Amino acid sequence: MTTDYHSHILPNIDDGSDSVETSLKMIKMMKRQGIGTIAATPHFHAHRTDLDSFLAKRSRAYEKLMAESPVVSDVHIGAEVAIEKGISELEGLEKLCISGTRLILLEPPFTNYSDWIVEEIDDIVNSRRLLPIIAHVHRYMGLYSKSELSGLLSVDAVFQINAEAFESFGTRRFANKLIDSGRDFVFGSDAHNMGDRKPNFDLITKRVSAENIKHSDNILKSALVNEADSEFVF
Repeated sequence: MTTDYHSHILPNIDDGSDSVETSLKMIKMMKRQGIGTIAATPHFHAHRTDLDSFLAKRSRAYEKLMAESPVVSDVHIGAEVAIEKGISELEGLEKLCISGTRLILLEPPFTNYSDWIVEEIDDIVNSRRLLPIIAHVHRYMGLYSKSELSGLLSVDAVFQINAEAFESFGTRRFANKLIDSGRDFVFGSDAHNMGDRKPNFDLITKRVSAENIKHSDNILKSALVNEADSEFVF
């Protein structure tokens, strides 16, 4: 069983699952695709909601889901944090990490590239002592120039690849080059529903070697072990 680092399975919190029933169906499909650990990462936008309200809503959604005993019970709550100006200075930012770790899933903006994006990521690493996971990095191929994308790939981070990247030649080539580059990487479904964005991790198991899937799984395992041995407390 493997790890899905990016999902929107928590009910009624963002544009993901619209009900507990949908969440349970998504998780059941994930299990059939070999998922044994799920990072539940609802969207967090600092300019839309305050942190405490988000955390309370996330906790309610998680508890409501887990009360129904989903077939995959190893669920780590986190967030898909939009990179905005000043996000590195947000008080309590560490509470958005994948539970039990310092790993934090960050989503670069789908706008023109700016140097402040990398500066915010660097500040999260250096000032907040967190390890970013850059969400669905392949999606920025057509948005950022080659040099801008290289700038994003230069940050001290783990790079997350969606299953969808292995559907077409261009994104599959990019994903494979990233995997072969020596950078740390993880995989995710970015599943939102049971329709057009249903769990699709089987694309990864068909296209990616068992060794590389194991590498992805080990990022979370190592983070959990290291966190257990540290004095860092959320």
